[in-house]
Parts: sequence; structure tokens; C-alpha cells
Amino acid sequence: MPTILRAKCIVVGDSTVGKSALTQVFHSDGTHYPKNYTLTAGVELLVKAVNIPDSNDCVELYIYDSAGKEIFYEIVQKHWDHPSVVMLVYDVTSETSFDSCAKWLERVRSQKPEMQFPGVLVANKIDLDQRRVISPKAGKDFAQSNGLEYFEVSAKEMQQVEAPFYFLANEFHKMYKERLEQFKTLA
Repeated sequence: MPTILRAKCIVVGDSTVGKSALTQVFHSDGTHYPKNYTLTAGVELLVKAVNIPDSNDCVELYIYDSAGKEIFYEIVQKHWDHPSVVMLVYDVTSETSFDSCAKWLERVRSQKPEMQFPGVLVANKIDLDQRRVISPKAGKDFAQSNGLEYFEVSAKEMQQVEAPFYFLANEFHKMYKERLEQFKTLA
């Protein structure tokens, strides 16, 4: 019997790193790239089902695309209760956005400090290679030291956009299966 799981995916990072573009490209299966930049004020919610390979199961990702401007932090934080997974996004051409990753990660993890939940670090805008200032090694090192998986994407070129979302859905499903097994051993 197929199981439908619901996972709350918090997407965070500084303003203009491409969080909205990333989530919209993924949500639309690559058919929509937002051509006009609009500032996210608060949180935009998108829902997308991800089928889990080698099972009949499906994870519905409730994607909370959070505003990156500090002025919206209090509003945004109210939507972060009980996160299931986290996606931390930075712009490879912006040292400031990379340096802010630790702050964003701490903010999300403080919502559920007693629990480890899956997370990814997403290096966006790899299509701007000539302007790149953050090396893949720096990104991988940060990810590894914080228990995150590392992904490089270009929302604009629609490169690898689905990979971090599929990873998070699969990790959430894996956690669910492990907990199910734990309950069975208690019965």
C-alpha cells in the first residue's frame, strides 16, 4: 500500500541568492523560470510530490521559500516550526551570502535543537563561472562540517535543480522507514 509522507522543507539564505527561482523551477518541472525579480516578503509556500524510487511511496514536499532580508526575519521565523528538512542556498558570486550560511543554519536548527534533520547546502548561479568567488571546495567543506549534503545548481540554466530536493525527499523517507522499524521492534 503506498504511503504519502509530508515533509516541511525550509529554504533559507540571503536575499538575491536565487531561492525563489530555485523553488519555482523545481515546482514547475523546469517549465517556469521567473524572469522578473520580485522580493519575497515573508514566506511563499509551494507543494510538490516526489516519488521515492524502489517503493510505492511518495513524499509531498511543503517548500517554504523564506525571505532573505533581515527585516522579514521575525515574520519568516514564525513559519519555521517543526521543520523536516532544510535547504540552505548561497550565490557562488557572493562571499557575503556564503558567510551568512552559518547564521541561517543556526536559525533553522534552533527551531528543533533536540533533533537532527536532513539538510543540503546549495551553491546557486554556477552559470556565472567567470564571476565565481566561492570555490566548490569551500562549499563542500562547510557542508561536511555542518552535516549537510552539497549541491551545485543553476536555477537560470535549470541545471541540477531537482537533485537537492530529491535528496531531501529520499532522506526524509529513509528517516520515516527507520522510525517505523524502531516502532515495530517495540511492539
